[in-house]
Amino acid sequence: MKTLTRPLGRSTALALTLVLVSTACGRSHRKGEPAYVSAPQAILRDRVAAMYNKVGTIKNAERVEIMDRDKRFAMVRAANGMQGWVEQRYLVTQKVFDGFQKLAQDQKNAVIQATAVTRSETNLHLDPGRDTDHLYQINQGAKLSVLKRGTSEKRLPGAKPPQDSVKPMEDWWLVRDPDGHVGWALGRMIDVDVPLEIAQYAEGQRIIASFVLSEVQDGNNKVSQYLVLLNENKDGQPTDYNQFKVFTWNVKKHRYETAYRERFMGELPFLVANENFGKEGTLPVFTVRVRDAEGKLLERKYKMNGVMVRRVLAPGESATPRRTR
Repeated sequence: MKTLTRPLGRSTALALTLVLVSTACGRSHRKGEPAYVSAPQAILRDRVAAMYNKVGTIKNAERVEIMDRDKRFAMVRAANGMQGWVEQRYLVTQKVFDGFQKLAQDQKNAVIQATAVTRSETNLHLDPGRDTDHLYQINQGAKLSVLKRGTSEKRLPGAKPPQDSVKPMEDWWLVRDPDGHVGWALGRMIDVDVPLEIAQYAEGQRIIASFVLSEVQDGNNKVSQYLVLLNENKDGQPTDYNQFKVFTWNVKKHRYETAYRERFMGELPFLVANENFGKEGTLPVFTVRVRDAEGKLLERKYKMNGVMVRRVLAPGESATPRRTR
């Protein structure tokens, strides 16, 4: 049996064409929900099925528009007009993106505490913690500026919670990457830069940061003199650092020596500058933030004249015995 079709009239065909064009234009200009790619790269599919064709790729931090959803997939449109289905777990919301923008703005004038290098590809999180939102990914070997330290409970996928009340903690570092993105990186994924010539003096502790205080002339060479922050060599410590050391260069013996050491519960940021002291001249100074026995945060300033390190007392302040070992 044959199915007979009657040709459309000219006016009917024209009307149908206008409807199709109008529908297509409406779809192409329809705005979707904004989202951003949190994976290094994601594949766009032509359909949600076990068998599909790859229609393109979208890259980390790229902005897309979500046009439709289907369970764990989303139909997205990239800035270049390319459309396809992508797994929703590779996308974050506009709110997360705005959170990273605010974080970068808040830390715009933050004092750099150290530089570090990534051990492998590393995610930047909005807050310390493996389960927190992440967006930007930085490559292995990237140079980072370290701004602040944080901690979070260590929770691995599938791991059972500890039976006792002691929860394992891990360190996180607020960093700025070479592109200016700011976020929290897992501590074990980055290595803080430490001058090789003083790394041997860590005495089993972890060097948190190091600062050049001055330089001395040894023959034809200028040698840096350092201030180093240290802490126990394990994550989750209650303080950012528990001591600092000043290493000066002995020009007669051509070696580093510990000129000063002090222990206390210190918190970042650590500030280093130069200040004029009249007859003494312009000297390196540094300011530490210390928690006292009652938990109050105090600031202490020190100056370095030659190989001598001394407190700079504020008006009305009296010197207190320093704890060393």
